[in-house]
Formats: sequence, structure tokens, C-alpha cells
Amino acid sequence: MLTKRIIPCFDVDGGRVVKGVSFVDLRDAGDPVALARAYDAGGADELVFLDITASHEGRESTYQMIAETADQVFIPLTVGGGVRTPGDMRRMLEHGADKVGVNTAAVERPALIEEGARRFGSQCIVVSIDAKQIPSAGGGPRWRVYTHGGRRETERDAIEWAREATERGAGELLVTSMDSDGHQSGYDLELLRQVAEVVEVPVIASGGAGEPEHLYLALTEGGAHAVLAASIFHFGHYDISTLKRYLADRGVAVRPAADGAPVAETEVPDARP
Repeated sequence: MLTKRIIPCFDVDGGRVVKGVSFVDLRDAGDPVALARAYDAGGADELVFLDITASHEGRESTYQMIAETADQVFIPLTVGGGVRTPGDMRRMLEHGADKVGVNTAAVERPALIEEGARRFGSQCIVVSIDAKQIPSAGGGPRWRVYTHGGRRETERDAIEWAREATERGAGELLVTSMDSDGHQSGYDLELLRQVAEVVEVPVIASGGAGEPEHLYLALTEGGAHAVLAASIFHFGHYDISTLKRYLADRGVAVRPAADGAPVAETEVPDARP
């Protein structure tokens, strides 16, 4: 049986981990290298590192920071932000990433997914989908894809884009509900369900984790293969060991985590006020 994964997410801006609500009102959460080291020791299954302003500001990700982070962890590391070409993907991988996340550039030029999958393998290509629900005249909810760190609305339907991205070679989808992000009131289960129904690759749930039950519901009712979370880890609400015990007690297959001090006790001294 494949185990479900718990993945802390680093939204990085200006060299610091930040976290907001619905992609705005960013709050400092600490140093990415220190956090990576603590999460690895605490039992995280993977890490996701997203330079959230790279595409908006038209610059490259901070490769040195990627290298320093990769040097501190022994679990898979996905890195995204400002990836526009297969050459950018190669640089990410050369600096220590195990997988490369693409969003804006893939929406603008979907062939990028195929190029990356052909050169580096589908297992390396993670397509991030930032989705916001839009009014629907009957027929159930619909979601629109946003790019540039949630700043630009597109005409793409999120479910159809999920299907196309996997057909083009994406090995995983990172699905973020912009409506739920940072609110800690639960993942958008309907969005996850609809994506999971139309693709055959792993779906990572993102946006809304606040309680252990939220992770459980995303992995069961939402059909996700992994859960991404930020606020509940960065600000010390829960440690990974506690969440893994909670899930295991409810019959969810997870990789055991070593018991240890909550990440917050390691990271708070490094965080800015």
C-alpha cells in the first residue's frame, strides 16, 4: 500500500519563508534553511519550496538558497518559482531539487510540460494549479486558474487544465484553493475530488489546513495522495509526528515519524517579529 505524504511548504519571498491568507497579507515565518533542517528531522515526507514572487517580478529563483536547503535535507525537495524553460528546470535539478514545480509559464506555454517530461521524466514535473471558485449558473461549482502568484486571472478552467497538464506529461499536481489558503478552515474537498477524478497522477492538496481532521478529510474524501501545509507547521500549531499518529490511528497509511520537539520550538528564535 502506498503511504500518504505530509509535505510542509515554504512560500519564499526575499529569502524568507512567508505565509498569508488567500495569497495576501504575508507574515514572516522564518529562515528556509533552518526550517528545512527541522522538518526533515521531524518526519516530513517531502518539502516544497516556492519562490512566490519570481514570476510576478520576472526574475529567477535564488539558486544558492535552493542548494543550501537541499544540503540540509534527505527527503525529496520540490522547487518552483520563475521556471520558464527546460534550462531553468535543469538548473533547479543541478542545485539539488528532486522535482520542479511549474505554474505560470506552463499555463502560458503548455508545451513546457512536455519538454520537461521528455528531458527529465514525468516524475520530475509537478504542475501547480492555483484555483479560485467562480460564480456558476447551475451545474455545480467551477474554478478558474490564476497565475503570477495568484495575481492574474486566466480563462482556464481548473479541472480541464488539470486534465491537460497530466496528458502533457505532468507527474504530479499541486492543487491550491486560493479561497481556502491560509484560513485554516479546511481544504476545498470538492475541488480536490473533481481533480482526482479526471487524472491518474498523484494530487497534492494545498490551501486550508488548520486541524488534523482537515488532513484526514483531504486524503480520504478529497482523494488526495498528499497534503501540503504551511501555517500549522510554521507557527507551531502542530508537529508532524502528532499529525502522523492521528492519521495512522484512523487507518491512513503513513510513513512513521520520529518523535521529537515541535518544529516551532526550533524555529521561533530565528523568526523575525
